[in-house]
Amino acid sequence: MPKITYIAFDGTETPVDANEGLSVMQAAVNNGVVGIVAECGGACSCATCHVHVEQGWFDKLPEAQAMEKEMLDFVMSPQPTSRLSCQIKITADLDGLVVHTPESQY
Repeated sequence: MPKITYIAFDGTETPVDANEGLSVMQAAVNNGVVGIVAECGGACSCATCHVHVEQGWFDKLPEAQAMEKEMLDFVMSPQPTSRLSCQIKITADLDGLVVHTPESQY
């Protein structure tokens, strides 16, 4: 079971053992991770599951699709490693993934 570590804006770390096939957002919501609002439930239509992927992991992810890239234009505190966690599917290759939540999703 891949382990995903969520780091809140205040530095609080929440490690989660996540089921393959879920999204990084779903694993966060299922485990009460602070900082992932997920208003649209993973439909890639609200950008309230925005995360900053640690640099070493960013290039290991599939490239963001057009819809995700458009939604990222609306996030607060965008970074070069910004992604929507609803669009990152958990696989065995992502064991150890680290993502940071921004100060606010609004």
